[in-house]
Amino acid sequence: MQMEARVGVAVDGGVRKLVQPPPKQIGTVSQLLAGGVAGALSKTCTAPLARLTILFQIQGMHSNVVTLRKASIWNEASRIIHEEGFRAFWKGNLVTIAHRLPYSSVNFYTYEHYKKLLKKATGLQSHRDNVSADLCVHFVSGGMAGITAATSTYPLDLVRTRLAAQTNFTYYRGIWHALHTISKEEGILGLYKGLGTTLLTVGPSIAISFSVYESLRSFWQSNRSNDSPVAVSLACGSLSGIASSTATFPLDLVRRRKQLEGAGGRARVYTTGLYGVFRHIIQTEGVRGLYRGILPEYYKVVPGVGICFMTYETLKMLLSDIATG
Repeated sequence: MQMEARVGVAVDGGVRKLVQPPPKQIGTVSQLLAGGVAGALSKTCTAPLARLTILFQIQGMHSNVVTLRKASIWNEASRIIHEEGFRAFWKGNLVTIAHRLPYSSVNFYTYEHYKKLLKKATGLQSHRDNVSADLCVHFVSGGMAGITAATSTYPLDLVRTRLAAQTNFTYYRGIWHALHTISKEEGILGLYKGLGTTLLTVGPSIAISFSVYESLRSFWQSNRSNDSPVAVSLACGSLSGIASSTATFPLDLVRRRKQLEGAGGRARVYTTGLYGVFRHIIQTEGVRGLYRGILPEYYKVVPGVGICFMTYETLKMLLSDIATG
């Protein structure tokens, strides 16, 4: 086979085919740095919408039917500004960054390694044209990476939810106070409240996100190889975020409510398992209750996931150029 590497064309039996150059490799520290910065930047940019999503998701726990019917993005945003001030949109963002830096680092890093291991185990490294098998590898790698990252950083995720859920009354005064208070009042296991539901959510969510992203990017680059990598990452990342959020939103809503069980000394709302929580929400709020907050989630996820993937790919390229230059 004759190769024209600079223009990305392979000539095989007189037929010219576009081929993708092998991806540049970066070191472990660079991978962790790229993933961490990408996650932290993405979350900071979309923090106001993320807080609105959480507030909508938990409304059904302590609100009556009339209050739920009056709920809207504009009303909730106006309430935050008038009662808590504009800066309150970023309430809990410090712990979000403290959580996202290690979470995204572990997520992206383990994804790359799980992907390599699975490709090596299944022999896909020498058979790159098997699209369905490649998609399966991306899906499984993404799920395993999400579960690994969520488990290793879970207490910070729980603290972030509780800080963001506070409105007029401040029970937790910061990250360390929240960690100490939860451990004291609910025990060490209280820091892992809702972990099971979270893993059921995060595994499929990250799996869908990575597999859709990789598939769309591969398809796009094979048909429009001259397009900007940054633009491709932004578009594919946004679409992958919509797909994963739509598929897993009811589970995400339940996990947020499980994380807030007993918070601030309040009585438990749900005394049953995952199935019982779903049944309770449907009975009291209807099926629509499972998608409470889906609109701000969509508004958040399109720029959020897009920024995350775009930043990650851009930093990988920059760090790779620095390392090889």
